[in-house]
Amino acid sequence: MDIRKIRKLIELLEESGLAELEISEGEESVRIARFGIGANVVAQGASAPMQLQAAPAQAGAPPAQVPAGQRDENLVTAPMVGTFYGSPAPGAKPFVQIGQEVRVGEVLCIIEAMKMMNQIESERAGKVVAVLAKDGEPVEFGQPLFAIE
Repeated sequence: MDIRKIRKLIELLEESGLAELEISEGEESVRIARFGIGANVVAQGASAPMQLQAAPAQAGAPPAQVPAGQRDENLVTAPMVGTFYGSPAPGAKPFVQIGQEVRVGEVLCIIEAMKMMNQIESERAGKVVAVLAKDGEPVEFGQPLFAIE
């Protein structure tokens, strides 16, 4: 698929307020989804007629946004691709909550990658002002997970 088409699709996604867009052309497909900031693009296969699927953003549950005024150094980002877990077990108390003070080295969450549970620790002390990922949802490398002031 032509990179110009992909750029146009990203623009369409941003302008429309959609959460996700998937296009199939025979064996080739492109999926673009919003994750906090930016967009993620995945492409594979060959070329053929185009089909379009779009998923509207859920009303009342927009994609997590980085709080206004947050600097990059205040953000804890995902060091890997995987599944985000905010607590040690289903139904257990979360590792951290908004408003909680954290210390350097304190576990913030778990990211499951390739059946391995990776504890993500805070690299700075401060107060958690935002949790930007949802429990059980996939996260991308570099995606903001927490804002700590």
